[in-house]
Amino acid sequence: MKELRGHLDEQTFLALVQESQVKNQYQLFALYDKGKIAAVIGFQPMITLYYGRFVWVCDLVTTADERSKGYGNQLLRYVESWAKERKYQAIALSSGLQRTDAHRFYEEKMGYDAVSYVFKKDLGEE
Repeated sequence: MKELRGHLDEQTFLALVQESQVKNQYQLFALYDKGKIAAVIGFQPMITLYYGRFVWVCDLVTTADERSKGYGNQLLRYVESWAKERKYQAIALSSGLQRTDAHRFYEEKMGYDAVSYVFKKDLGEE
């Protein structure tokens, strides 16, 4: 997860995961290869008027030296199965504009459609 969320120190990361698990039903799963974490996925069920009942993939990353081995595919398929079993209607995620390899993976290999931009405004401390 540090490769994806390098701005978080361990203490902050753990606190955010724990709070999100309690408040948002956040789930975090890892895929291991030879006893080491090769990829992780974090997601949460949501309901909005736009998507209805859906699952938001918050985090998906494979370690740099383990990419292109199908781990992201396996984890995303797991979440798709998890969602279908619980009668969710869709899976959604956002991906940084600079992550063109990830975009190609989502669209070409996983069958996801680019349907919107995500906009963010940092509020800062005043």
